[in-house]
Amino acid sequence: MIPAKFTPYVFSLLMAFFMSSIMSFVVTTCNVGFVPELLDIWFDAWQFAIAVAIPTIFVVSPCVRKLVGVLTEQPA
Repeated sequence: MIPAKFTPYVFSLLMAFFMSSIMSFVVTTCNVGFVPELLDIWFDAWQFAIAVAIPTIFVVSPCVRKLVGVLTEQPA
């Protein structure tokens, strides 16, 4: 089992994986339609997307956490 101190990193990696795979599939399908080679085209797009998503989520996450803290009421 992964120690709890790594929770933010595991969350970020899983979020990057799922979001990049789903979004690249949706965008690829919208662009090329349901063609026989859709999965090959999508996989190529996803490889690029995950390479961008992982570093992006590690950079953006702290900023988003701060913004959420500003926008939401904090318990007393």
